[in-house]
Amino acid sequence: MLSHILNLFALNSCSGPSFLINPCLYFAAGVIDQWFGGAMKFGKRLKHQVRETPPGWQDKYLSYKDLKKLIRLISLAPSMVNVSADSGRSEARFIFVLDNEIEKFNLFFMEQEEEFIIRDSELKERIQTVNNTWGPAGTSPSEPDYVEEMGRIRREIVDFHGEMVLLENYSIINYTGLAKILKKYDKRTGGLLRRHVIQNVLEQPFFMTDLISRLVRECELTIDAVFPVAPVPDGGIPVGDDGVFRNTVAALSNMREIRRRSSTHSQFSLPPLDLP
Repeated sequence: MLSHILNLFALNSCSGPSFLINPCLYFAAGVIDQWFGGAMKFGKRLKHQVRETPPGWQDKYLSYKDLKKLIRLISLAPSMVNVSADSGRSEARFIFVLDNEIEKFNLFFMEQEEEFIIRDSELKERIQTVNNTWGPAGTSPSEPDYVEEMGRIRREIVDFHGEMVLLENYSIINYTGLAKILKKYDKRTGGLLRRHVIQNVLEQPFFMTDLISRLVRECELTIDAVFPVAPVPDGGIPVGDDGVFRNTVAALSNMREIRRRSSTHSQFSLPPLDLP
């Protein structure tokens, strides 16, 4: 997938500053690790990811810090005097906030998914219309009109692909956050919420990414067929200095880090992600 993202942004670098990136050297140089600071605790990774996310997405992520505070209040309650009512209210508040968080994920994910389905259909129709109208075998062949309109479509496809990858990452990071916060809850309170809640989460819309993954693959196939990238010297790929590129590659790095094999792997962990 990374190679496709590099190719996508190469397509979008026809003007303005650009630089050459060799994918292997890119990771070997540790650029991605610099963005994420290498391995880090989940709370810091989530905070970093939110900063690297489009503004309209930033309040849609798990309220991890607030949930940690609630867990602390609940865990401290037994050592205090005459606070059983307060403890019960805190626990109820924790479950209430958790349910609201899941509903927030679902609403945002489904809105984005619906938008992406519409955009995917519109982009395919526009490509077909341009080819049928101004392409070499079109009804009114015109190279200037063809190049101009395909250039617009090209830029939109780049952004579209990047946003879909970000949504896949959105699902992964919020699922991981829920699993981690529930583990903290069970450990600190002696509760047994995690198994029940995670079983429910696995059936939630925000966790079902099969459709988005299919749209990403179809987008890459369209790019390969319609906008092939000519190779450049030394195996580099010209990439525009674009914020979407930064966000997308940061999301991929985050996905790989969260889903890597580790000694803390459990039945609630996502499978490792092997990026080409």
